[in-house]
Amino acid sequence: MNSLLHRILDIAPVWVYLIVTALVFVEDAIFVGFVVPGETAAVLGGVAASQGHVQLWAMIVLVVVAAIVGDSVGYEVGKKVGPRLLAVRMLDKHRGRVEQAQDFLAKRGGWAVFLGRFTAFFRAMMPALAGTSKMPYRRFLAFNAFGGIVWGATFVVLGYIAGNSYERVAKTVGRDIAIGVAILIIVGLILWKLRERRRERSFEADYEAVHELD
Repeated sequence: MNSLLHRILDIAPVWVYLIVTALVFVEDAIFVGFVVPGETAAVLGGVAASQGHVQLWAMIVLVVVAAIVGDSVGYEVGKKVGPRLLAVRMLDKHRGRVEQAQDFLAKRGGWAVFLGRFTAFFRAMMPALAGTSKMPYRRFLAFNAFGGIVWGATFVVLGYIAGNSYERVAKTVGRDIAIGVAILIIVGLILWKLRERRRERSFEADYEAVHELD
């Protein structure tokens, strides 16, 4: 954690802003949320703000704007080339989750756009699926903006709190113990992600089994 903080602080502030903004935008604009770490970038932007390296309010604004604009680009991509987009081979191994996202969108409408922002795969796919389904842009934008504001502010502030908390713990009990606590938290997050992946794979296996029977 200490090494990570120093690496962030070694980068000029303007590059921190640009890199975080670009990662959040690209994640949403070209439906690669399962590859590009937009959520992680937002948290690291908050960590940089906790060290006074960048301004917290500016980082929140940039992340929120990048999320909203990125989703709007994803919507337009889906609207223009929806069927071809869904047919790309890259999505073959995620076909079950794509179907799940489509069903979720059909049932929940705009709320699927909002709630989808908090799951990596849905965050990447939902804007394009909304465009493909011809959801009115004004409706999409309202829920997209709502989700972008809540998601962006939440994860940047989480990074800010994490950075400040680490410094307080380090000053109180020493950096070695603080690093140990940080490692335990990271391991916990990895285990949570692995469980999430297993659930997704289980869903995809069930989906494929049903379609084989058809």
